[in-house]
Amino acid sequence: MDLEYGERYEAFRRQIVAFLWQYRSKRPPGHIYDMPRAELSGWLELLIEHGYWARTIPKEYGGFGAAPDLLETVIMDEEFNRAGVARGMMAQGPSMLVPTLLEHGSEEQKRTWIKPTMRAEFLWCQGYSEPGAGSDLASLQTRATEDGDDFLINGQKIWTSSADKAEMMFILVRTEPDAPKHGGISYVLLPMDTPGIDVQPLRTMSGDLGENSFNQVFFTDVRVPRTNVVGQRGNGWAIANATLVHERNSLNANAESTLLRLIRLMKNETVNGVPAIASPVFRDRLMRLQGRVLAMKAHSMRVLTNNLKGEPPGLTGFVVKLQNCQLNFDVASLAIDVMGELGVLYDHSKYEREHAFWQTHSFLSLGFIIGGGTAQIQKNIIAERGLGLPREPKPAKTAGA
Repeated sequence: MDLEYGERYEAFRRQIVAFLWQYRSKRPPGHIYDMPRAELSGWLELLIEHGYWARTIPKEYGGFGAAPDLLETVIMDEEFNRAGVARGMMAQGPSMLVPTLLEHGSEEQKRTWIKPTMRAEFLWCQGYSEPGAGSDLASLQTRATEDGDDFLINGQKIWTSSADKAEMMFILVRTEPDAPKHGGISYVLLPMDTPGIDVQPLRTMSGDLGENSFNQVFFTDVRVPRTNVVGQRGNGWAIANATLVHERNSLNANAESTLLRLIRLMKNETVNGVPAIASPVFRDRLMRLQGRVLAMKAHSMRVLTNNLKGEPPGLTGFVVKLQNCQLNFDVASLAIDVMGELGVLYDHSKYEREHAFWQTHSFLSLGFIIGGGTAQIQKNIIAERGLGLPREPKPAKTAGA
């Protein structure tokens, strides 16, 4: 494991620091999703212009066009985290759909959708989960039947994050109902203003906090051109799995920036007139979290070193997802405890801190422990594939079941 970056990369780091200082007045004032859409698009455009967002996306698709460089990515994340500034947006379009289109989309689809997606001109949602399907995604029942040059979609999706805000959906539909379970599925791009789409928000424990609202979506004879299929018709399972890999990677948010934010909170919040960071109990919890954050940072550097050497990462990605999601939740939990009774406020009270960032982060982190493959599934994969332990026993089938 190599912990030295070298002079070229340190010079790159200095450029980033200078950029953040030069454009400090244009930085998102709080959560990036609190920005009006036009201002958000302007900030993302500025980042793209300087190569800090959409850095490796080809210029013809609206990116910066730089060659992939993992160390540059790490340094950009470090400096933006240190400044408390979002480097782009963690959303389903940029994080999941765009890399999928780069791998599997047609030339027309790439030119049509990637550029506006990276500038937040279109927000996307993911039409995967269905009632009754549970974790068995391949058992989906939403169908698309041919009608001339179009498909007609009928069915229902559920737990669809941001469907009430998104302009577009990437959706899995069954186009060949007689095909084997994992066959006959197509991956389709669908405008959300198409007639026949009914979005119904679901009430969750986070209320109206956060940007990832859950919804159920009903489709009644929704017409979409067949040219909106990504990849080959009926081969959507492979495309969907490519997206799932990018989803898992997008959930690997490093906890270091959140820990720095927690430290600032603990310096400002007081308990009986004394800063919370001076409390032995809180400080002990903070140091334990800091140790875990540093361990994950070292682990990430080990993964990075493997990647730079061209060595397969193996199961290390599953370890990162499993540990980071739990770690982010534990950091948020300490922040809420530090705020005491104010920590339980989440209904836009005037006493909220940082626009309810910590309450939102707590709810989202808890969801991420489940989303993108639950922690239990991650543990099973690590145990069975990585450590060679026996497979998890399955419940015995009873007669007539």
